[in-house]
Amino acid sequence: MTAGHGVFILVVVLALSFFSYNAQRLVRYMRTVGQPEDRTDHPVTRLRNLILIGLAQAKILRDPLAGALHASVFWGFVVLTIGTAEIILGGLFPGFSYAAILPAPIFSLYTLSQELFALLVLAAVVALLYRRIVIKPKRLQGDRVHSGDAILILSMIGALMVSLLSLGAFEFALHPGNATVFQPISLALSHGLTGLSVGVLEAGRATSWWFHALLILVFLNYLPYSKHLHVLTSLPNTYLANTSGPGVKGAMSYMDLEAEGAEQFGANDVTQLGWKNLLDSYSCTECGRCTAVCPANITGKLLSPRKIMINTRQRLMELAPLATGDFGEFEHPTLSAGEGADAGGTTAMGVLQNTLLDNYITEEEVWACTSCRACVQECPVSIDQLDIINELRRNLVLMESRFPPEIQPVFESLERNGSPWAFNPGDRAKWADGMDIPTMAEMIERGERPEVLFWVGCMGSFDDRAKKIAVAFARVLQAANVRFAILGQEEKCNGDPARRMGNEYLYQMLARDNIETLDKYGVETIVTNCPHCFHQIGNEYPQLGGNYEVIHHSTYIEKLLEEDRLPLNGEGKQLTVAYHDSCYLGRYNDVYDAPREALKRALPLMTLVEPPRSRSKGLCCGAGGGRMWMEEDVGKRINIERTEELLATGADVLAVACPFCMTMIGDGVNAKASSVPVYDISEVVAQQLAR
Repeated sequence: MTAGHGVFILVVVLALSFFSYNAQRLVRYMRTVGQPEDRTDHPVTRLRNLILIGLAQAKILRDPLAGALHASVFWGFVVLTIGTAEIILGGLFPGFSYAAILPAPIFSLYTLSQELFALLVLAAVVALLYRRIVIKPKRLQGDRVHSGDAILILSMIGALMVSLLSLGAFEFALHPGNATVFQPISLALSHGLTGLSVGVLEAGRATSWWFHALLILVFLNYLPYSKHLHVLTSLPNTYLANTSGPGVKGAMSYMDLEAEGAEQFGANDVTQLGWKNLLDSYSCTECGRCTAVCPANITGKLLSPRKIMINTRQRLMELAPLATGDFGEFEHPTLSAGEGADAGGTTAMGVLQNTLLDNYITEEEVWACTSCRACVQECPVSIDQLDIINELRRNLVLMESRFPPEIQPVFESLERNGSPWAFNPGDRAKWADGMDIPTMAEMIERGERPEVLFWVGCMGSFDDRAKKIAVAFARVLQAANVRFAILGQEEKCNGDPARRMGNEYLYQMLARDNIETLDKYGVETIVTNCPHCFHQIGNEYPQLGGNYEVIHHSTYIEKLLEEDRLPLNGEGKQLTVAYHDSCYLGRYNDVYDAPREALKRALPLMTLVEPPRSRSKGLCCGAGGGRMWMEEDVGKRINIERTEELLATGADVLAVACPFCMTMIGDGVNAKASSVPVYDISEVVAQQLAR
């Protein structure tokens, strides 16, 4: 054993030991501080997400330029790790080479892959450095937490590629007979080294080898202290995430309000979040894709989903050393209040008095969210920023009674009247006067059963504009000879506003009442024109035992048109139509084609134009997450931002498939003094019915 060999073994052992310590420390922090969760279900779905989102980089490639550059670096690292292993093993076991264990053709392909991917990664790194240093995209700015970290990491990656290629170049310069076309870059570089003495070439080779090997070990041990910790956690995080399944996408977690010993509802600190929320914070790449698509942030509000994740990790790293006993006698924060240890320059008392909410994340940020899921959709490593926001809201409402004053009347009306507005519940069916639409009670009394229950919703029952949508859809059903009924005054709000605004008690009260009514009549199939009702009853009522087939009216109409059950007048209209995607229909339930197909079938001469942000990249109207009932007095109004984008398409008509969107886009059109009409899908089809 040479001295150099012995030194390398010692360095590797120390480096791996230090990395192992830090890895175990981070896992211990997450498991000790976070609440337990089971993420072992649906292994096939999780594996699919790992392959598509994690390995194939499907989400990161939604950004065609930056996504391709980052994917190139990722794929390059996957391939080059094989070569890195050969270099490290060669240092531990002198003379080790894959050439001795791989067939010659396979080894040749391996060496070629190392060369090509090293060049690909180097080119991508140069482009990424140029973006950060020269172009400076907005979403990458404002990073005060890890300032300069990305530049350092990219520079280290670039240095690794250069040292890898220079190692091959010096090797070929020393041994020209070993040159091969399967290492074209090293071969080409070696020609520039001709004329150098053997001693210089030997020194160059040794320097390249040691630099590359040591830099790999330094890089590995820097990751736990860097935002690039996601290099290690992103694949596990993607496998363990529910954001793209398994389970119901976008469904809020069930909270057992009657659990024995339950004293905390929602979260005001990291100790009340699940361990997966904390893994999310480890995995945040701080790329800013979430914040760049956040409608609140786009229009000047304080909310930044990226900041939510950074703050969660900051608070975890502040509190966890005390919670795990890493600082002296502090074994758990709840047992150590008043002790005088010092953690990173902050007294233990100060650390224990801090909370995630208020000390890191403000109320204003939490209430600015529209729950549109754009942040979750865009995150390349499957982080669920919205889950943390929802838990913070639950705590604010249920534990501290802190919420915008304008939603107090909403809560009161939901409790007293079963709707967000103070209308008489007995007036729920007045919109249908003269239409001969039976209630479920009337049908059952006659010994009849409907094909479907039309769930009208609060907007369709009480809002003057939305009533027209309810009438139009009822006309469509009648024209198709569909036997349907409504609940009338027995219907209550589905509970979505209460749940999204953090009032889980009120939500469950409303949901259980509705489930009791639906089960009383043996309802199986429900059609609704409101995406919020559609999502809530279909996807979240099962948490409380309510299991029904729920269909959105755009899907139902498209099916009726496809089956030629609707008598259309055949009048052609040369119209240009822009369709606005509802968040709860699109990103929550992947219903994108049905509304568009319904429009095309009803208006065969129509030209459908798409705004720049559409389908899964659509911009929220601003009404979700209870924002419909909250004042928007900071920055630009979200509905104005969206309306301007829709009007800029030059469309003759704007189409929606949600009564909330109808209100917000309609108000936007009026605010812009535009004469462009806004119609619901059902209204467009109803206008084409044969009289």
